[in-house]
Amino acid sequence: MSRPNFDLKDEIHEYWSHRAETFDLAFGHYIAAGREAEAWAAPIRDQLGMSPRKVLELACGTGEVTRLLHDLGHDLTALDFSEAMLAKARAKHAGKSGPRFLLADAGDTMEPNASYDAIVCRHLVWTLTDPATAFADWLRILRPGGRLIVYDGDWTKPKASMLWVARLLSFWERVSPDPYYDGAMSEKHAEIMRRLPFREGLTFDRLALELAAAGFVSIRELSHQPIARAQRRGRGLRNRLRTLVYGRFILIAQKPGG
Repeated sequence: MSRPNFDLKDEIHEYWSHRAETFDLAFGHYIAAGREAEAWAAPIRDQLGMSPRKVLELACGTGEVTRLLHDLGHDLTALDFSEAMLAKARAKHAGKSGPRFLLADAGDTMEPNASYDAIVCRHLVWTLTDPATAFADWLRILRPGGRLIVYDGDWTKPKASMLWVARLLSFWERVSPDPYYDGAMSEKHAEIMRRLPFREGLTFDRLALELAAAGFVSIRELSHQPIARAQRRGRGLRNRLRTLVYGRFILIAQKPGG
């Protein structure tokens, strides 16, 4: 049944809020200490250096990447538009002097102009309902020379070389459903994805073009393979196979100047 004034962004908010309670139990969201945490943190450390920076984390979810940024010593604001996700993140980081948590829309932050040295986001861009507006906003709030670090991937279809893995995992899910993995809510997930601007898939090349059009420069790709390798260590076969299916990437971009 349709609900008056309930649009796609509301559906996305509802979906992720519903998932907040068990989100860290889903493979690929929780970041294990040790090798995996180091693999996620390495690109941030390499791009931002060892000195503390003023960093905005977009769509922080339950605060996993938040922990990495905090431990690297940055002056951190972590933003999410789901109250349920923020509650989990705040609880996870209770007692720390930072970060600052903010209930806001990653696509329209309403943060001051030129107020951050860096923006970091993980698995956010494919969910944007108005990417051009979001990218313009991110450029606006970065200081000249500020960095954008994006971890994301093409979640719409398996890599051509991994179709057999996708079919095996689909069969495995039918025989033994994983109640926490994204596939457990695949119907709603897929219905939302079909209505998003990146419904045909989010690739590095497409994102690079759109960010360049928004005014970003020095756009380049880093390999996601170190993270995938770390995620496979000590995991069961099903989760190891999951790291192979989709094309994932890390994108680095910069605001002109500085």
